[in-house]
Amino acid sequence: MANGGSLAEALVEVGAAIDRRFDAWLTPPDDPRRPLYDAMRHAAIGGGKRLRPLLVYATANLFGVDRECAMRVGTAIEAIHVYSLVHDDLPAMDDDDVRRGKPTVHRAYGEATAILAGDCLHALAFEWLADPTTHPDPFVRAELVTEVARAAGPAGMAGGQAMDLAAEHARFDLATVTRLQAMKTGALIAVSVDAGAILGRVAPEGRKGLRGYARDIGLAFQIADDLLDVEGDEATVGKKLHKDGEAGKETFVSLLGVERAKEQAAMLVDQSIDHLRGYGTEADLLRDIARFVLARDR
Repeated sequence: MANGGSLAEALVEVGAAIDRRFDAWLTPPDDPRRPLYDAMRHAAIGGGKRLRPLLVYATANLFGVDRECAMRVGTAIEAIHVYSLVHDDLPAMDDDDVRRGKPTVHRAYGEATAILAGDCLHALAFEWLADPTTHPDPFVRAELVTEVARAAGPAGMAGGQAMDLAAEHARFDLATVTRLQAMKTGALIAVSVDAGAILGRVAPEGRKGLRGYARDIGLAFQIADDLLDVEGDEATVGKKLHKDGEAGKETFVSLLGVERAKEQAAMLVDQSIDHLRGYGTEADLLRDIARFVLARDR
């Protein structure tokens, strides 16, 4: 993919690249584990925006990182995201029947296999990150593993999901909902941007602007998700809508109202783009991704 390519081209190319890697890395064995691999493939291949690997690629591109390295890391982070969806859809959590326009994994393969498929995608993600093929520098690989683990665990995505479950039985104010979503949704988006900079060997102090960008688009993404839950088309979105309201959960939309939520999301997108002011046209793809976060319909 050439520098300066359009967002539409990037979405297609990154999506195809991620599917190719999942197809190759999740080849079903000819033994009793085959249903487990089939379940992982069902969850991982096809569908989804591939936003997280796109962010890895776009950020890595700023620093001249090899495309194959970026795509391997993007696939690993996408595996973490997919595992979280498989587990979130389980009856013990969000109890969903449809994901990305097809039956959820537990509906297609049973709850036990769905749990194991999620477990395996989680484990494989770290196996891929730690593989010397991903990056020749062991310190880069170690930092990737550390940061992705932190983003996926109790201080990030899993902790946010725990707060989300608690939201069914508590009244959360705007600050608490913001913290919840910064962890549940924002942490994995943020580490995708951070991973691109880590691959480029950018020191932590040199990532301040990129981290601000990632924080703001993570919150804008969730506000857009909340708006889609209220205003979206179920067939287009590919999953059941209005579940948060039915469960009595507070969201950005329930707390702010539709118009104020739209204004807040637009402000966050503008703010995220401003964080990239130190970069030139090489960051245009990141700017376009920020705008896409708000304009998407699924």
